[in-house]
Amino acid sequence: MSDTSRSAGAAAPQAAVVIERAYRASVEDLWALWTTKAGFESWWGPEGFRVEVHRLEAREGGALDYDMIADAPEAIAAMKEMGQPVSHGTHGTYADFYPHARLKLVHVIDFVPGSETYESVIEVGFSAAGDLARMVVTLHPHLDPHWTQMSAEGFGSQLTKLDSRFGWTGA
Repeated sequence: MSDTSRSAGAAAPQAAVVIERAYRASVEDLWALWTTKAGFESWWGPEGFRVEVHRLEAREGGALDYDMIADAPEAIAAMKEMGQPVSHGTHGTYADFYPHARLKLVHVIDFVPGSETYESVIEVGFSAAGDLARMVVTLHPHLDPHWTQMSAEGFGSQLTKLDSRFGWTGA
């Protein structure tokens, strides 16, 4: 998939959102956050949300199925105000899987009002940098720029969980 996507009515393609972090952790620690039930459940979802993983097959072509659940009062209220359920089943697949180096997750997006179901791609690269582990996350654009922005904001929010756990170096 390319780094740009046309949105209906958009004048220009959207750029992918790239987020980089270096943590006082090992690459193996970061990898486990994306590829184990306990790891994924420990940080996935923006602040005010949590996930319950039902199936995680950490391999190329493997399934990732979980519920995204609003569990903080303000998140629950916001979801209700937007007319969205407080819990939503989410489905994805590990499209690429190179242990401790790179993975690609493809999520099925079926909750956007007025939009057909489509796929959203997240690519992650991992590398060691001295005593730090580096993680580069690429969020490919959604069909609508609003949802691309929401995705980037949500992902940035969930990264605060890792930032406090591993001591983000700002690098």
